[in-house]
Amino acid sequence: MVFRIAILNLVLFFPLFLFGQSTVIKGKVTDASNHETLIGVNVLITSSNGTATDVDGNYSLEVKEGKLTVTFSYIGYTAESRLISIKAGETKRLDVDMHPSTVMLDAVVVSAGKFEQKLGDVTVSMDVIKPSMIENNNATNMSTVIEKVPGVTVTDGQASIRGGSGYSYGAGSRVMVLVDDLPILSSDVGDAKWDYIPLENIEQVEILKGASSALYGSSALNGVINIRTAFPRQEPHSTIEVFSGMYMDPKRESLKWWGNTLRLFNGTTFSHSRKIGNFDLVTGINIYDDEGYRTQNYEKHTRFDLAVRYRDPNIKGLYYGFGSNGMYIDKSDFFLWLSADSAYKQNTSSVNPTTGYRFNIDPYVVYQQSDSIRHSLKTRFYRVTNNIAGANKDNRSDSYFADYQFQRKFRNDLVWINGVTADYGNVVAELYGNHKSSGEAVFSQVDKKFLGQISFSLGLRWEFYRLDHETKDSRPLFRTGVNYQLADNTYLRASYGQGYRFPTIAEKYTETTVSSLRIFPNPDLKPETGWSSEIGIKQGVKISNWNGYLDVAAFWTEYHDMMEFTFGVYNPDSIPPSIDWMGFKSVNVGNARITGIDVTFTGQGSVWGLPATILAGYTYTDPINLNDTLHTSTSKVLKYRFYHSFKADAEIDRKILSAGISMEYNSNMVNIDREFEDGIAGIQIFPGLKEYRQTHNKGYTVFDFRFGVQATTNSKLSLIIKNLFNNEYMVRPGDIRPPRNITFQYQLKL
Repeated sequence: MVFRIAILNLVLFFPLFLFGQSTVIKGKVTDASNHETLIGVNVLITSSNGTATDVDGNYSLEVKEGKLTVTFSYIGYTAESRLISIKAGETKRLDVDMHPSTVMLDAVVVSAGKFEQKLGDVTVSMDVIKPSMIENNNATNMSTVIEKVPGVTVTDGQASIRGGSGYSYGAGSRVMVLVDDLPILSSDVGDAKWDYIPLENIEQVEILKGASSALYGSSALNGVINIRTAFPRQEPHSTIEVFSGMYMDPKRESLKWWGNTLRLFNGTTFSHSRKIGNFDLVTGINIYDDEGYRTQNYEKHTRFDLAVRYRDPNIKGLYYGFGSNGMYIDKSDFFLWLSADSAYKQNTSSVNPTTGYRFNIDPYVVYQQSDSIRHSLKTRFYRVTNNIAGANKDNRSDSYFADYQFQRKFRNDLVWINGVTADYGNVVAELYGNHKSSGEAVFSQVDKKFLGQISFSLGLRWEFYRLDHETKDSRPLFRTGVNYQLADNTYLRASYGQGYRFPTIAEKYTETTVSSLRIFPNPDLKPETGWSSEIGIKQGVKISNWNGYLDVAAFWTEYHDMMEFTFGVYNPDSIPPSIDWMGFKSVNVGNARITGIDVTFTGQGSVWGLPATILAGYTYTDPINLNDTLHTSTSKVLKYRFYHSFKADAEIDRKILSAGISMEYNSNMVNIDREFEDGIAGIQIFPGLKEYRQTHNKGYTVFDFRFGVQATTNSKLSLIIKNLFNNEYMVRPGDIRPPRNITFQYQLKL
């Protein structure tokens, strides 16, 4: 009797017992290459039943019994699917390793919208540089790296994207330069110290083309360069690199001033990264010594970097830490040649040997509250000190910067970012006086994806700036863009963005003399504004064993109240004009328009069965002065620009051997300051320049070549030849670039 009652109860209540038990799949998702946990991976059973991994890469999902297909998808990774069979009430564990996508359009970028998204989905033109290009070319300065990108040039340290900037004596930048999303432009000159950026620890470099002030504020008038540093993988990693090189004899015998001696350069780099419990540690050091190929033009520096991150074990999703860099430098820049026939000899009256140091520390805290909510606070203190020998031009600038962001991801493919930034600058300088500046901004941006094919972006920023409690400026900035996926690997985009740049302290207040060249201050200099728009198409390429993409964009940029250093007679009203008051001053010259086409191809595959990579592109710009007031020899064309530019870099591997070649072509420079060629200023400042340009200003092509041998599994020997054909070329008046030079490099990875 008791047995029958038990059977009856089992029959009656077993369905209720099953109903009370959950049927669950759970697990962890990691990167197959380095076993890092992946946050925010979409885990789907059907379109209406899914979840996302948490800050530790874990997920849990209630499902129905039976056979199910579980799909895992994540930006930058190949989607994974698993077929499982699960019983009612069962809890099944399903861990998945996801593989980074080999499709280049799936590469993850951050700078376009301040959140992670696929390169193919961004609404603006963007290029990405990977660390391999830095290693392969033995880059010792970040500027030589970004110059590999089509449409990007660097003239005397000043970056220009699609002809947006010319040459302004190193003062002011229309391109915002960031390291880990924080500005690295000095608060006095507004320039980037390219040799200060730690090349030994780069994750990738993202270059955003076009006005981006709505996201990044003043100085993003022409674009953004964001250098993102790397954090350690699962296993400890160390790299030691040693190189030594020499400058060869130039083609023109009259340029060689060093006789039978050798002009040498060498350097050593060490970097190390590892995880220690919940700590992530990255450190590195770089020592560099370049004797230079011109008289009194050299650089010696020692640079270190340190980054620490702590992942809080008690509060999931909370991590905090700091990054820090420091550098001591001893250098002498080249400014004016002695004459065209002695172009490697510097005019001694323009020599200013400089010692100094740079230092920054960047405390931050990030709280990933859930897979959809993120808070971040990033700060930076950055000091630049220059001690200039015997010139009464010593200067020091301190920059303080803070950026808070709140990010919310919604289930309907909508990302909303809000933020506030604040910066403060303190400048103590004999060259342009003591000044204080400050700025605040609030911004908001919405990115939405419709029907899985249309990506829409809308951003607004309000920027406020003051200088010495006297000069104030405030304005709204707007940007928008749309990207439509026409096919599996075809993306059509259009964008519009406003730009803005407040004049730097150096542009407003510098008063000095360099040889016979005089620079005048202009306290009344006004901010410049502008906008850029483009329409482009990005076409993924998968032909045979080649994977890559072709990007074509037509762009239109306009500037208003454009700032340019302009030659003139700037005597006070009470003093008659004379040669003593002739020189250069930064003035608002009026309006300008730059239109053109930018074409880029990047890919990886094989040539004759050998693995190969390529980056190549062509840029055409038509830079027009709309006011005819730029004091140039051909007044309708903006100064220091090229109409045509072509760049390419290719590498091929065969077992332990590798070889690569890069080339750069720029057409003739149409316009420079006409005073450099004509009249008294031309004779005194750049003697022989007019005749030199008549002979040599026909455009130039430069080739670099490299060859490497994988000596062991962990070590590599390389030979790098720059300016392979020893061409003589000039990128700005009086600055003839290096002759052929050879570098021997040894790299050991542990």
